[in-house]
Amino acid sequence: MGHQDSDSASECAESVGGGSSHVSFSGPLSGPLSGPLGGGGGGGGLRKPGAKRGARFKRGSASSEDESSYVEITLDVRDDTVEIHGVRGVDPEAVLLASRLEGRSSLGAQLSSKIRHVSQELRRMTSSSRRPSRRLDRTKSAATRALRGLHFVTHGSGAGAGSDEWGEVARRFEGLSVDGVLPRSRFGECVGIAESPEFAEELFNALARRRGITVGWISKVQLEEMWRQLSDEGFDARLRTFFDLVDGNADGRVTEEEVKEIISLSASANKLWKIQESVDEYAALIMEELDPDNLGYIELQNLEMLLLQASGDPAMTRPVTTESRTLMSQMLSQKLMPVKEPNPLRRLYKKVNYFMEDNWRRVWVLALWLSICVGLFTWKFIQYKHRAVFHVMGYCVTTAKGGAETLKFNMAIILLPVCRNMVTWLRTRTGLGVAVPFDDNINFHKVVAAGVAVGVGLHVGAHLTCDFPRLLHATDAEYAPMKPFFGDRRPPNYWWFVKGTEGWTGVVMLVLMAVAYTLAQPWFRRNRVRMPGMLRKLTGFNAFWYSHHLFVIVYVLLIVHGYFLYLQKKWYKKTTWMYLAVPMLLYACERLIRAFRSGQKTVKILKVAVYPGNVMALHMSKPQGFKYRSGQYISVNCSAVSPLQWHPFSITSAPGDDYLSIHIRTLGDWTSQLKSAFSKVCQPPNGDQSGLLRADITTKSLPRLLIDGPYGAPAQDYQNYDVLLLVGLGIGATPLISIVKDVLNHIKSKDDVETSKSDFKAKKAYFYWATREPGSFEWFRGVMDEVAEKDKEGVIELHNHCTSVYEEGDARSALIAMLQSLHHAKKGVDIVSGTRVRAHFARPNWRNVFKHVAVNHRDQRVGVFYCGPPAITRELRGLAQDFSRKTTTKFEFHKENF
Repeated sequence: MGHQDSDSASECAESVGGGSSHVSFSGPLSGPLSGPLGGGGGGGGLRKPGAKRGARFKRGSASSEDESSYVEITLDVRDDTVEIHGVRGVDPEAVLLASRLEGRSSLGAQLSSKIRHVSQELRRMTSSSRRPSRRLDRTKSAATRALRGLHFVTHGSGAGAGSDEWGEVARRFEGLSVDGVLPRSRFGECVGIAESPEFAEELFNALARRRGITVGWISKVQLEEMWRQLSDEGFDARLRTFFDLVDGNADGRVTEEEVKEIISLSASANKLWKIQESVDEYAALIMEELDPDNLGYIELQNLEMLLLQASGDPAMTRPVTTESRTLMSQMLSQKLMPVKEPNPLRRLYKKVNYFMEDNWRRVWVLALWLSICVGLFTWKFIQYKHRAVFHVMGYCVTTAKGGAETLKFNMAIILLPVCRNMVTWLRTRTGLGVAVPFDDNINFHKVVAAGVAVGVGLHVGAHLTCDFPRLLHATDAEYAPMKPFFGDRRPPNYWWFVKGTEGWTGVVMLVLMAVAYTLAQPWFRRNRVRMPGMLRKLTGFNAFWYSHHLFVIVYVLLIVHGYFLYLQKKWYKKTTWMYLAVPMLLYACERLIRAFRSGQKTVKILKVAVYPGNVMALHMSKPQGFKYRSGQYISVNCSAVSPLQWHPFSITSAPGDDYLSIHIRTLGDWTSQLKSAFSKVCQPPNGDQSGLLRADITTKSLPRLLIDGPYGAPAQDYQNYDVLLLVGLGIGATPLISIVKDVLNHIKSKDDVETSKSDFKAKKAYFYWATREPGSFEWFRGVMDEVAEKDKEGVIELHNHCTSVYEEGDARSALIAMLQSLHHAKKGVDIVSGTRVRAHFARPNWRNVFKHVAVNHRDQRVGVFYCGPPAITRELRGLAQDFSRKTTTKFEFHKENF
């Protein structure tokens, strides 16, 4: 066969099926296979290596009218290797098409030798069992490798790093190339993915196949072109690489089974396990969209087009008007660009001015506290400097007594920030909240604890290292003035001091306070320290709670210690009890009120639901006369877990609801035991109920709960703002959900005469909830759906972010985005969140969030309320300050204690 035969065969293939490349032959099933069909020779036959070809043959013994007399064989041809993909009878349409082609006289003589070689090649391949054929057809593993490969390219040591890395790749090429070309086996090492040689070879083949490279090496120019594609982190480039890897035989088709596999792999890569459970449904949705003729496959180019459309879906982005875009651009170029003040004094002045503007309430409270501490220390220091003991003990005794005075003061006021009823009353019933930062009550409690530690250090350190040694080594003449305080005989050793009432009470207090302070640290309280064996009980909330309540013993010992003083014998000059009397009385009343109120305000459990993410929702009856504000919290006691412990939880119901609800995440000892106690009486849900386990009021033997509160919290100040920016991370969304519900209730009842005169200020609310687990969206699915249904005017903007999914625009999440768009358009439900609200992927860009709010609410005050881990507190506070200074929108940041 010559060049003419090749052209004829190619023409025949194109006339039959175009992209499918089927060739029909008539004659005996025998003859040579050569020329383009066999992969050898040049010509125009098989220009794309690894392509698929089909041939139909008519059996000589059958009549031409018999439809079953034709056999179709599909082959994969690459270089000199042939593989069978199917041998089957041909349908009537194919028979008719083959008979028409058979009538072409130019084919008979030219292809007879090819047919004989087909027979020989098929016999050789089917009889050989030792030499496995090279599988070039795309299987499920091809999709698996493609998705994993895309992840590897993105996170590999070389690819994905950007074009600046090309210089290093070029240098490696010079060292690895042979005669100016790079072999396939060294491609991975050259581009920086040598740790996965198998994938590197597959990647080489995929990139070479797209470029029509049939040899096993590439030039430097070709390498640079491949590198540019790999290092391009854009969506199109990533998607192109993914499909290059998937389309192993370059036929450009994906079957329904392969669609299922790709969906499953995409869901797995993005940790969306719920989507994996409905792979068949979602695959059918894609096939319905892209395969309306039920051909059983879809074209890759159509799938790619749909993915690109999904990545740019306008529904996934916030609506921004042309005017807003212009304003945003002006803000970026004129106001938000950082400008460094050249004058260092002015720069310092600005920093101090900004700091005072944002923190003046904290500053004056801390300044007052420090002034009192310094004043008390100085007063006692001067007082003892003019006493006889100063001539023996010197400045050691003045330091010890000054430290003791600050210690008494701080041990008194450390109780005030944790008198929650008093703090709540002051912030809600008085105007002190304007000047006093009640939101920082726990932080102030910690600051005072540090002051206690300093006082203890000064007092104990001065006594042990200075006072007592001086007294023990004093001469008889020097000791004479000390006899009224320490006795006629000079103390012989340290043990004399320790065994006295003053000594052992001080030592016990020191040990108890050290234990409480240590176990209160986050790494112990939050189980971040892994202790062996029984020492594990020293970590967790239980250890923190019980060690903190050792303060009862500490305060008793402090009063005793303050009464039996060495250097003061008159009772009215022993001032310890004077410092402690009022704070201890207030705290005692606090506990009595809790005991009385929790007994009076009994609750019934109406519903229990255990959700994914170790979260349990409790719906309780609202006690008569129980009034609260959204954002506040209650304390909960469960005697089945511990009759002593009370734990705070944010209220997730709205004041207008006829029930009270909280959501509890299992994070420590007490919450784990509480969930276990309720799970024992729960059952799997029925029908379309959410949650993993559920129970209601009809369930017997539900554990009994006591509640106390409500208590004030930063989030309750949302009513002071017309515009709200609510940010919750994980379970931190709980107090903000109550606010969303309250805003929604006002929307639903705004036409009522009574509520139309309400002083409710919120006109717009932006709610951003970021969570790692998609199942978390079930916690508040009812709220999300109700907002989507009732909020016709768009007062509430809900932005749910699933951080386990790769960001929007990443090729690894493109298929999920496409499914999300299709499913939401057809059924109105988001496949990620399970709600009617579309979920976003990855973490929010907080700067863009603030920018969006600033553009749409010029000359307004925006209340920013954040509840969640402290990781992004600094970023959000900084953005609020930055945008307040550089735009006309004033952001006021509030951090919920978490």
